[in-house]
Amino acid sequence: MKRLAGLSALALIISSTSGCAWLWGPEGYFRDRGSDYLDSKQTPAMQLPPDVATSKRLDPLLPIPRNVADDTAKGPYEVPRPLPLQASASASDYSLQKTGDSRWVVAQHAPAEVWPVALQFFQDNGFRIDAQRPQTGEFTTAWQRSDELSAVMGKRLATGDNETRVRVRIEPGVQRNTSEVYVVSAQRPAGSTANVDFTAHSVNTGLDAALVDEMLSSMSRSAEKGGSVSLLAARDFDTPSRVSLSQDGSGNPVLNVGEDLDRAWSSVGRALEQGDWRVEDINRSLGLYYINLAEKAEKKNDEPGFFGSLFGSKPSKEEIETRAVRYQVRLSKVGDNVQVTVEKDINTVAPADVARRVLGVIQDNLG
Repeated sequence: MKRLAGLSALALIISSTSGCAWLWGPEGYFRDRGSDYLDSKQTPAMQLPPDVATSKRLDPLLPIPRNVADDTAKGPYEVPRPLPLQASASASDYSLQKTGDSRWVVAQHAPAEVWPVALQFFQDNGFRIDAQRPQTGEFTTAWQRSDELSAVMGKRLATGDNETRVRVRIEPGVQRNTSEVYVVSAQRPAGSTANVDFTAHSVNTGLDAALVDEMLSSMSRSAEKGGSVSLLAARDFDTPSRVSLSQDGSGNPVLNVGEDLDRAWSSVGRALEQGDWRVEDINRSLGLYYINLAEKAEKKNDEPGFFGSLFGSKPSKEEIETRAVRYQVRLSKVGDNVQVTVEKDINTVAPADVARRVLGVIQDNLG
């Protein structure tokens, strides 16, 4: 009804006029007001009656800047084009965190973006990559002596007659789209064939600290130079290796998405954002995504134009609430697996057809 009224009003106005000068011209209703400030005049400062006592000085609320008024300026003012955005990232995109003897790098980027940067650092410094596991965010290097590495790295590590290998682990950070990079090394005598496993925490704290420091410096330099970040691993980085749609004991659809809850949370969130609905809210501590099936996914810069606003093409909050069809997608750790379910609320499961539709889309977007 609102759109029909808007169209009728516009048609009536256009049909009753012979031109659009009144609308868009220099004196029109929608004229360019970009130079109006040049005609602004500064009024005298407010004066209080002498019998009014005040301890607070009155300052102009909206003073005209002195460097704007210019009696020599003629004609309309042209707003200068904005300067181009700097393509380079800030060095603060990477920072060092320490707890006791442990230290790691925090990156203001998603794990999939940090993966190729960390990998490139070790390759550039002479490390041979032995194994890569993007699904778990890990890669390891082969056993090497320090003299096999780059001159700078070999001098920094100085492992003598020992051989060293490194495991790098990239995990999702506490905040969304952040990452934490951990480095753990292992050593054995040169020429030995012993299988020395990595420990859960750093044993060679000095060696690992040197590696983290060098990696942080390299990442910061790359950010300052504005180096591009490859997203080649974005699709496979945190995609669960085993995804299956089944049913629980009550016959409700359940999606199994691997063992790692953090990685499942990240990948399911990305899959939901690709769906034909709107993700309205999230609660990481409860493992919940709140979706509205009646609304389309929000897109950046998706704002209605002038006529769209005039005719009411953007629905009001009342209209959105009236037609809302809301569900919540829950991630739960069940034994050694992470399960995804769909609920109407905390006490009510979603209808089987709705749950199967939502979980099916998530499964397709994870593949």
